[in-house]
Amino acid sequence: MRKLVNGTAVAWRGQGVLILGPSGAGKSDLTLRLIDSGATLIADDVVEMKRAGNQLLLSFPPEGPGDLKGKMEVKGLGIMSVPVAPPEVPLALVVRSTPLAEVELIPESLESEWLDLPVTTIEWGCGLTPMPAPSRFWRRTTMEGWRFWAATANG
Repeated sequence: MRKLVNGTAVAWRGQGVLILGPSGAGKSDLTLRLIDSGATLIADDVVEMKRAGNQLLLSFPPEGPGDLKGKMEVKGLGIMSVPVAPPEVPLALVVRSTPLAEVELIPESLESEWLDLPVTTIEWGCGLTPMPAPSRFWRRTTMEGWRFWAATANG
């Protein structure tokens, strides 16, 4: 079984994290923070999910343009090159980027079902920090990031 999912996926210590949410929900910010902490990009915007026995695997879709592998779109910056994950990574966690007011204090379930398999799922309240801090990766790879960092670091 196979499914294409609208979202972003990263590999963190050999495990896949699928980040979902509407446009502007903070997916890119969270993704850059994870990459800054050592994660690698599986795919941005469209992720392939395959079932292999009792495991779900995430990958860059084979029908996707190969020149977009290792690239992600960041609002205000355009297309950025980021570290690339291995070809297939087992899914360990689904993160739903959700407006902070909609995050349940005590959720009914911490699982969602994908291709008939349960997956641990959490809601990430976008807006948990008053202003999303740009990641060190973003700051060191873009002139705009350096200018932003210099302007905010000096008051």
